Amino acid sequence: MTDSKYLKRLSKDYPNRRAAAAEIVNLRAILALPKGTEYFLSDLHGEHEAFIHMLKSASGTIKAKIDEHFSEELGEDEREALASLVYNSEAELSRRKKSEEDYGKWCSLAIYRLITICKSVSTKYTRYRLRQRLPKYFDYSMEELLHADDEANRANYYNEIIASIVEGGLADEYIVALTEAIYRLAVDKLHIIGDIFDRGAHPDDIMDFLMEFHDVDFQWGNHDVVWMGAAAGNWACITNLLRMNISYNNFDMLEVGYGINLRPLATFAEKVYGNDPCEFFKPHILDKNKYDPVDEKLAAKMHKAIAICQFKVEGQRIKAHPEYKLEKRLLLDKIDLEAGTVEIEGKSWKLRDTNFPTLDMSDPYKLSADEEKLLNALEASFLNSERLQRHIKFLYSHGALYTNVNGNLLYHGCIPLDENGEFQWVELNDVKLKGKALLDYLDDEMRKAHFVPKKSKEKGRLGDIMWYLWLGSDSPLFGKEKMTTFERLFIADKSTHKEPTRPYYKLIDNKKICQKILVEFGLDPEKGKILNGHVPVKIKDGESPIKGEGTLFVIDGGISKAYQKQTGIAGYTFIFNSRFMALAEHKPFCPLKEDGTQEFRSPVMMEVAEMPKRLLIADTDQGIDLKSRIEDLHALLKAFKEGAIKEIY
Repeated sequence: MTDSKYLKRLSKDYPNRRAAAAEIVNLRAILALPKGTEYFLSDLHGEHEAFIHMLKSASGTIKAKIDEHFSEELGEDEREALASLVYNSEAELSRRKKSEEDYGKWCSLAIYRLITICKSVSTKYTRYRLRQRLPKYFDYSMEELLHADDEANRANYYNEIIASIVEGGLADEYIVALTEAIYRLAVDKLHIIGDIFDRGAHPDDIMDFLMEFHDVDFQWGNHDVVWMGAAAGNWACITNLLRMNISYNNFDMLEVGYGINLRPLATFAEKVYGNDPCEFFKPHILDKNKYDPVDEKLAAKMHKAIAICQFKVEGQRIKAHPEYKLEKRLLLDKIDLEAGTVEIEGKSWKLRDTNFPTLDMSDPYKLSADEEKLLNALEASFLNSERLQRHIKFLYSHGALYTNVNGNLLYHGCIPLDENGEFQWVELNDVKLKGKALLDYLDDEMRKAHFVPKKSKEKGRLGDIMWYLWLGSDSPLFGKEKMTTFERLFIADKSTHKEPTRPYYKLIDNKKICQKILVEFGLDPEKGKILNGHVPVKIKDGESPIKGEGTLFVIDGGISKAYQKQTGIAGYTFIFNSRFMALAEHKPFCPLKEDGTQEFRSPVMMEVAEMPKRLLIADTDQGIDLKSRIEDLHALLKAFKEGAIKEIY
């Protein structure tokens, strides 16, 4: 029985039988619409241009629509040009202004063609919902253009409205707004399965873009949680984050994008390592800094300085948390400066760099006074970065460690399993958990660490749980035996650089294991799919993203330029619409050329599952919510009819 207090509140929105009945009609009509298209991406790693292109192209769907509608009317080059207009409207408009003799005429024709594509991608929407996706101020005219169906109306509306737009000097704004409407309609829901941050130049721009998107959720990755820990002021997370991004030359993002003051680090590094070439700490330059170019030699010194700080504060956290089982990663006290070696798990290895001016071997994990002062300054920068804090809050409000959506399970790393395929027990903060309960607990502890630290069961420094999730061997976000940062920096022998994966990554080839995970999370093992990121799929080595006989999909294909030599491709998009599921395999993104043109390579599309019948909104999670609302409205109608609630007209 629906609560009478709730019905009275509901009557504020639907004050009489007519209003309630009209909403029931509306909701039932929505239930009969085809399911919207969901897009799943993972491991964006700061590649803002490539990611935004994937979204604006709807991973190849827009070009397919253009070919469908204009294959007889336009040649391939013209269809490619129209696609370029959707993908990067500002650049294409700038180019056309220089090349078109009658720019106004070109704009009129472009608007007409874009309206055709917009209409094609809007067929799954009611007029009310369509209006919500159209840009403010232009929504009325666009809606008129989209619904001018007969020839007489089409001529009248198109000629008059489009002429008014062009003559009024609004063509550029209108075209940009129209292209944005197209991809927003094509992509109904967006799921980001972890790792927005690190390696690539601008995760900050990705976050700004996603905060403006109409329907997005996140499943946090290990690179995300280390930023979440840094935003809480955790030194282990801050030093890891800075080391990675300095090593990839991401100074624009750090100092300009997030306002992190690196001057104290630069000053400290120059003072301590002034005569040290820091040969093995030179940055990987994937993208050049536009606003904050830092000399490569200084960047190398900053890299080394923050790395030593990292190993010290990590050592402190390891000692404070024996339950993390990370004692094997205490390496600074295993260094023999005279011999120039380090002992790792009982074996001695030659160090390729033995200059440790801030290391006190009587207490190697103690920070020097200058290092302590430096980390306090850096912590203040992270805590006071308004943009960073805003982005992190959005990750919390729209994210989780895992998500169940429309019968599918989404998570970034792994579900801890033992060698026999049983869920691995993990003990943290005197609590021992496994499977779904483990992820629920960790999700809750992360939120407490950020919002209500006094209620957290976390011991030690605020944000340690995020640092553990970053590199713990039993962490569902890491899924490896160890993180070999020290070895990669200080030992030449690459055999020490290996990071063996946990049993999960071998076991997911077994369909029964994948189905067992689905059951654990309350999903149908015969119908549900698992969408997983984290470990790049090396297509060039014969690896497949499809695991467990089509039950699990690893969709990290290397959007990051740092991975593309390993994977042989440039990322995946998993697409789930009303008729099928598909994998789009992307080719490397091509930046804008000097002449204003840009090459866009269509992804290779592979259908991986066909729906037995076309899915409607009634078949989705949204449908369940709408049916519940309809039941409530029927209860309200009954209350109106029986006089239990007074009607207002």
